[in-house]
Amino acid sequence: MRFSPASCDDRAAMLAAVGVGSIDGLFTSIPAPVRLSRPLDLPDGLGEMEVVRRLGALAGRNTAAGGVVCFAGAGCYDHYIPSIVDHVLRRPEFFTAYTPYQPEVSQGTLQNIYEFQSMICELTGMDVANASMYDGATAFVEAALMAARVTKRPRIVVAGSVHPEWRVVLDTYAASGTITVATCPVIDGVTSAASLAALIDTDTAAVLVASPNFLGHLEDLAGIAAAAHGGGSLFVVSVNPALAGVLEPPSTFGADIVVGEGQPLGNAMSFGGPGLGFFACKQEFLRQMPGRVVGRTLDVDGREAFVLTMQTREQHIRREKATSNICSNHALNALAASVYLSAMGAEGLAEVGEASIAKAHYLRDALVATDRFESVWAAPYANEFALRYSGDVAEMQSVMLERGYLAGVDLGAVDPGLDGLVLFAVTEKRTRDEIDSFVREVVSL
Repeated sequence: MRFSPASCDDRAAMLAAVGVGSIDGLFTSIPAPVRLSRPLDLPDGLGEMEVVRRLGALAGRNTAAGGVVCFAGAGCYDHYIPSIVDHVLRRPEFFTAYTPYQPEVSQGTLQNIYEFQSMICELTGMDVANASMYDGATAFVEAALMAARVTKRPRIVVAGSVHPEWRVVLDTYAASGTITVATCPVIDGVTSAASLAALIDTDTAAVLVASPNFLGHLEDLAGIAAAAHGGGSLFVVSVNPALAGVLEPPSTFGADIVVGEGQPLGNAMSFGGPGLGFFACKQEFLRQMPGRVVGRTLDVDGREAFVLTMQTREQHIRREKATSNICSNHALNALAASVYLSAMGAEGLAEVGEASIAKAHYLRDALVATDRFESVWAAPYANEFALRYSGDVAEMQSVMLERGYLAGVDLGAVDPGLDGLVLFAVTEKRTRDEIDSFVREVVSL
């Protein structure tokens, strides 16, 4: 059945109203050489069953993480998602909700965002958090820009161990001329606090690090914080929230701003997105924080109510006073994180972190024992680690994929300087049988 947005009579009436005799008459101002004079090269229409069958065939050409044993990570992780998360997300009140500009009809959405903010503060140990951001990279860069506003300094020092894609985003923003970026080299898989301190000067607004870093290693946050604050700079830390139940919060080490990618909290890998960025900081920086902040108040009848307390963007205030052009939050993804954290609780989240770390150490030891993989760095790590493979990494990964395994991330494809290294990530989903089977398959190559 064809879809006709307007009948022939409707079209004739509209053409008459604008004073032309045909559809072609609407386009006479467009030069003939650039006008399409033939029918569109499109296939014939299909019925609903045929469309579903066709789309299913196209989708089947993908390899979903859920259909293989996944040891890939590098920022996107295969954690178990409790069924309650999807059940809540699919409620129409949340699934179809728009920006909560009218608090009187958006109390459910606003309360969820408020709870999300509260949970992020609990995880990071910070005072305030916003309603979420587009992704971890966005939050990371916005932290740099916020630090420049707070300190009125233009220079950012970033650890070279931060995810390369995040550093590219930072460089892209810096190209506008608002900030400049200096990168501290990686030494033995981590950031040297002494090397970093040497890069800090009176123009340095902030020092940005990730722990665990891109290579999976835990950074010396206390030493880096001392170097940053010693130079009058803010200290920005990116963390993996799935490990928040077992690792000390960044606030313990004096972090001023804490950011990260929230995908591990109840959000599927989804071929790389969407995820959500979380952003938390000290109370004193609240008015410089980008994005939205939901607050709790009382209505005229004295009942608890939730409202958008802060919206520091150009749509609501003078453009020159705006903190960012980030004008939205990933509300549905943040809702998934809220439901996940509520379902898991503090003990459940700790169990996820403990299991992920223990299984990662088990896999690493087993791979090194095969003599096919070599340890490169001795730095402490959590649920992710890099090893040097003795053969062709791409070939190994291709064969292992055919056997049903995502065999880590080829770091040489990310950075030529890391050629031959494979980054493995392990989550609580991986069983001992899966790990042992993976090791046996690799040895058989």
